[in-house]
Amino acid sequence: MIQQLAAYCARDIRVANVSAAEDSASQRAVLMEKPDVVVGTPSRILNHLQQDSLKLRDSLELLVVDEADLLFSFGFEEELKSLLCHLPRIYQAFLMSATFNEDVQALKELVLHNPVTLKLQESQLPGPEQLQQFQVVCETEEDKFLLLYALLKLSLIRGKSLLFVNTLERSYRLRLFLEQFSIPTCVLNGELPLRSRCHIISQFNQGFYDCVIATDAEVLGAPVKGKRQGKGPKGDRASDPEAGVARGIDFHHVCAVLNFDLPPTPEAYIHRAGRTARANNPGIVLTFVLPTEQSHLGKIEELLGGESTAPVLLPYQFRMEEIEGFRYRCRDAMRSVTKQSIREARLKEIKEELLHSEKLKTYFEDNPRDLQLLRHDLPLHPAVVKPHLGHVPDYLVPSALRGLVHPRKKRKKPSSSKKAKKAKTQNPLRSFKHRREKRRPTAMPS
Repeated sequence: MIQQLAAYCARDIRVANVSAAEDSASQRAVLMEKPDVVVGTPSRILNHLQQDSLKLRDSLELLVVDEADLLFSFGFEEELKSLLCHLPRIYQAFLMSATFNEDVQALKELVLHNPVTLKLQESQLPGPEQLQQFQVVCETEEDKFLLLYALLKLSLIRGKSLLFVNTLERSYRLRLFLEQFSIPTCVLNGELPLRSRCHIISQFNQGFYDCVIATDAEVLGAPVKGKRQGKGPKGDRASDPEAGVARGIDFHHVCAVLNFDLPPTPEAYIHRAGRTARANNPGIVLTFVLPTEQSHLGKIEELLGGESTAPVLLPYQFRMEEIEGFRYRCRDAMRSVTKQSIREARLKEIKEELLHSEKLKTYFEDNPRDLQLLRHDLPLHPAVVKPHLGHVPDYLVPSALRGLVHPRKKRKKPSSSKKAKKAKTQNPLRSFKHRREKRRPTAMPS
């Protein structure tokens, strides 16, 4: 972003990016040129300071700490404390944070001295002319699944969409449920390596999937309540060095955000809704609410509305009785998705990661028996998909929507076989064309 801002004065302002986990030697060469701005994570900056490739004690004028509410939760507490020892006594510091929590307060006391707090009062989300926000009250949990099935299968919500749930187990339950109706989705699983997660997002951005199912932890980087990831010198980041990248995940052209589960906090709602209606593009946020969650929804509306008395989350006009014909299909699909099938779906993804892992390649070369056991393990069957559920007969489509909606159909793979195409065109039973073969002249008897 700094490079974009300094595009017209690149000769006067030199920027060095040391945040990538690449060879330190190449970064050291860039730092030797004494850039004006250095951008990096606390661990990478500290690494260069300890190697004397970066010296700030006599040159630092301005320190900017971005995403302050996540630095401690991702285990950067010790690095920050060590980094401050390499800074001069006098410099100007800025602390940027989307939310104000205990970690931000601790970081504020650590980095800032007699600070001035600037709190932006304007709305953190676009206005109603760009972002439409709706709520729909579902009487039961089954109604939530039924409504989601109808919205996606009948293409009532078009374009790319993000489905948010509160747990990873719910992510796989929802994916297996939608698979029953031939609705392709993918789960953004924090248990998988960074490269795999980035591959899923790139596939979503390229249009291979229209729906991504995720939790706040995978997309927004929110720490689990009661489990502080950055506690101690190593924290959980030692076991997962790729933690913390989720906040920078960029989804392109998201048309709708569906809160299948109500966000746990009002701040989480703002972060979720912020994934759509970007760069002056329109967007929709639809929140599914159970009757027992109305009080929690009121807190979210209170934060969004501020001093305004007008409702922010408008009621979504949808008649559930119109889709009662889909209920038996919904129940059938929900019965197919068992706890065992969810467990096997998660194991299947992890097993595929192990088999295709570059880091484990040398291990499997030294231990071929482990690779053989993994490959010839019992096959995993997450859930039995019933093909007839993928087709929506016309009589099930609500009368008010007939002719207006086109149920999603399973994408057919283009056939590359020329022989099959030729045989298909020359089939006389289909084309009613028959070309008589010329008979060879027979020799007349003398």
